[in-house]
Amino acid sequence: MDPLPVLSLPSVSESKPSRSRLPSWLRREIPSGFGFHATANIIEEFGLETVCESAKCPNRSECWSSHTATFMVMGDVCTRPCGFCSVKKGRTAPLEVDEPKRVAAAAARLGLAHVVITSVSRDDLADGGADHFSRCVRETRQATGATIEVLTPDFIHCKSAVDRVIEAAPEVFNHNTETVPRLYGSVRGRKSEYRWTLQLLERVKLLDPQIKTKSGLMLGLGETQEEVIDTLTDLRNIGCDFLTLGQYLQPSANHLPVERYVPPEEFEYLGERARHLGFDAVASGPFVRSSYHAREMVVESRNQT
Repeated sequence: MDPLPVLSLPSVSESKPSRSRLPSWLRREIPSGFGFHATANIIEEFGLETVCESAKCPNRSECWSSHTATFMVMGDVCTRPCGFCSVKKGRTAPLEVDEPKRVAAAAARLGLAHVVITSVSRDDLADGGADHFSRCVRETRQATGATIEVLTPDFIHCKSAVDRVIEAAPEVFNHNTETVPRLYGSVRGRKSEYRWTLQLLERVKLLDPQIKTKSGLMLGLGETQEEVIDTLTDLRNIGCDFLTLGQYLQPSANHLPVERYVPPEEFEYLGERARHLGFDAVASGPFVRSSYHAREMVVESRNQT
């Protein structure tokens, strides 16, 4: 297969960072209505957290209006001080033993055919919360019959913890790469390692080849196009199936600054490069996030077989 050419983009003034004025491609109407409020009421009724709220996802209104949400388990406080994330940092609370059943009940009430479950990082737990993840997967599958996608932390480099989640057999195992190797220390912090991210995803495929693996990167943190393509190549070399690429947006003045707003045509180009590398399904665009249109990626993959 012939290689695709490198994309050369002209200088675009709108791509220069400004927290007060977003470029035109990052402005859109915000949907709302009955669906949004119905979803919010169900989440509140079952006392659950969502990454949609905690991570200030720009797609929350769209997804909630469609009765879709990404559940965030194990609390709303994270033990990792990542410079890009708006989830609260600090002292964590004990796990709620009934949370897996509540997630399952909420997913059933929402009528979800594909359920995405993520979590904060819990370095204070011996297994990083792997057993809790496993219970969430099993309870939700039993209550809904839906396909399950987990978006996990790295479980403190603990292979047995990763294995515990694999044993629950989620249809999709997502662990985000977030950025290119050169920026790992400044973006993800000293506890995270690029090499372990690849090893974790590779382990999933080795232990259960039927599970689809997935990862994602945020763009606009200072990475080069060549670095992104090298990272995508690394992910394909360890068998990663699904990929998401989205624009990093600074949650507050205390978080990492945006170095560049990546234009839509560059996202389109990188998406094509990823498909050329062999990913089964790719979502690449300014508003794409880890679980954005997650079910569609599973359907796309199945249609190829």
